[in-house]
Amino acid sequence: MADPTTDTLHRRGLMFILSSPSGAGKTTIARKLLAEDAEIAMSISVTTRPMRPGEVEGKDYFFVDQPTFDRMVEENAFYEWAHVFGNCYGTPKAHIRERLKQGSDVLFDIDWQGTQQLHQKAQADVVRVFILPPSVEELGRRLAGRGTDSAEVIAARMARAQAEISHWDGYDYVVINDEVESCFAKVKQILAAERMRRTRQTGLIDFVRNLTRG
Repeated sequence: MADPTTDTLHRRGLMFILSSPSGAGKTTIARKLLAEDAEIAMSISVTTRPMRPGEVEGKDYFFVDQPTFDRMVEENAFYEWAHVFGNCYGTPKAHIRERLKQGSDVLFDIDWQGTQQLHQKAQADVVRVFILPPSVEELGRRLAGRGTDSAEVIAARMARAQAEISHWDGYDYVVINDEVESCFAKVKQILAAERMRRTRQTGLIDFVRNLTRG
């Protein structure tokens, strides 16, 4: 039962999605969020890919063989799954549902297609945030500034970015990343507000009953 002397009520966790075209900054924002907020953790996928040196079961991935993965697909055990470069990857329902029940949040750094699949299957638990660059020119400068890609690769990323940006209206929130700290502050505000939604405050019913008994 909720204690009326404290403002800490049990809540259901949420699935917090960050998407953006390559170079717009979602990975940087995601890393900052994970570093500063103990209540949110990165989604852990199930994969058929062999474990690499230094990887840890249950921290980096859940590693399974192909027959096990195929059985999980048949049992509808994934929110979404895909073949990527000869291996399979899936987002496990049971692990995430347990975290949400405990009041912990799960962070997803995924594209618009993965976002659609998650939203279709877990709409009430999903919060979708899309991060935009301040301009196409700035996006190009950021991609070139990495110094890791050829001109051809950068051109391909720019073309893909245009396609990804066209899906901006499939998100709950859109944030322009003109400056990292400012963008990060806005993302934190979104997360804080979504955590306070009445429908996620599962301890409210007992709390209010306690208040009205006297």
